[in-house]
Amino acid sequence: MTSAATARVAAARPARQVIARFFDRWSLIVYTLLAVIYLLLPVAVIILFSFNDPAGKSNFVWQGFTIQYWLDPFGPLGLSDAVTLSLVIAFLSTAIATALGTLIALALERYSFRGKGFMNSLIFLPMATPEIIMGASLLTMFVAIGTPPFFPLNFLTILIAHVMFNISYVVVTVRARLAGFPRHLEEAAGDLYANEWQTFWRVTFPLILPGIVAAALLAFSLSIDDFVVTNFTAGGTQTFPMFIYAKSRIGIPVQVNVIGTCIFLIAVGGVAITTLAGRRKQR
Repeated sequence: MTSAATARVAAARPARQVIARFFDRWSLIVYTLLAVIYLLLPVAVIILFSFNDPAGKSNFVWQGFTIQYWLDPFGPLGLSDAVTLSLVIAFLSTAIATALGTLIALALERYSFRGKGFMNSLIFLPMATPEIIMGASLLTMFVAIGTPPFFPLNFLTILIAHVMFNISYVVVTVRARLAGFPRHLEEAAGDLYANEWQTFWRVTFPLILPGIVAAALLAFSLSIDDFVVTNFTAGGTQTFPMFIYAKSRIGIPVQVNVIGTCIFLIAVGGVAITTLAGRRKQR
């Protein structure tokens, strides 16, 4: 090899190293940024079109900027009742599912009993079952229990259905928090003459609280936007997702985007507050 060729190879080698270092440093960041943009793009469209001023009932084409729909978010008939019902069901189902799911997670993680393996399999069953199958099964069960109007499809049946599919997500989330739980802290509390109730509320519960909050947020999100299971178990009751589906045939009001934006901002704010509080507590 001539000296000139050797010099060219030596000059190209640092260039390849620079490119390799640049790729190693920025590839993951660029990939993550593109993934976040892809996930948040529909949300950005919802926020943008909450300020749209459509010429007719259709809100699919940008016509102009306005804030009039933010000043009257519950203008369309029935929207206020649908949103209120969805929020009530979401809060109640989240509270019930979080309480029951946390207790089930503690039992499955801490104790050994007959049928534990079968119970573990049942926990994942609602998560693996398609929603349309679950909704049809629940409808069949409610009808078999008592034909309406003796057991009507209404608020109660929706609540039972939402609690049923939310429990699985709560159990899985809380068990993930319990997997690395420092049991020696509970033993230390017992050595200091704390009974089981005091140990749970003063030691166990504060340590697993971030997992419980995360499970509750997940359950709330799944409940408030569920349509398929709710459609089978609602009867004549109309939740917010069912209101949107009914209006999609004639034109979705701009106020739907306004309420969707508010729900998104509240959810993001709740997650941010929880994260900051957890970091502050760790410090």
